[in-house]
Amino acid sequence: MDYFCIDVEASGQIPGMHNLLSVGCTHVRKREGLYQAGNSIYVELRPIFPDFDDAAMAVNRLDVARLESEGLSPETAMQRLVDFIEAERHGTKDKPVFVAHNAPFDWMFFAYYCGHTGVNNPFGFSALDTKALAMGKLRMPWNQTTLKNVAAKLENIVPMDPDQRHHAGHDAVYLAQVFCSMMNRKDEP
Repeated sequence: MDYFCIDVEASGQIPGMHNLLSVGCTHVRKREGLYQAGNSIYVELRPIFPDFDDAAMAVNRLDVARLESEGLSPETAMQRLVDFIEAERHGTKDKPVFVAHNAPFDWMFFAYYCGHTGVNNPFGFSALDTKALAMGKLRMPWNQTTLKNVAAKLENIVPMDPDQRHHAGHDAVYLAQVFCSMMNRKDEP
């Protein structure tokens, strides 16, 4: 199976009203008996919708003027992401798995932008949420499943660099490390 840890940054909470501004994606596959992170891609998109939530923009710290001039068109960005996913799969037949921390948010923007741009969504209509995975694997209550708390429960995961937090590329790589650590964890009896 091919897993793709994905993080998005957006200009608010609602696709079609708010913009998908950046996407990070890191490939994970089980190799030699262990889940391991592989290659990554990061893209920034040119905004196409008018709404920008001040709180969301304070979190992602992306410069709208720079994205308007340097960001990829949504069609180009989504096609690059899907081309990366397909190339990393090396022709495997199983549907790739979308993995995110708070997957409903990240997946809805990814799925919406695929549909909006006419790019085929390789993940279909489902996603693996690492918050829910932590509830089962680490026996954590939902309200404690922040990425920081999940990472703290795992071995060999260093705390996230606060200066890099909410950079979709960095967050996708970090999420892949956390996901691999959870999946490689030996279940207790």
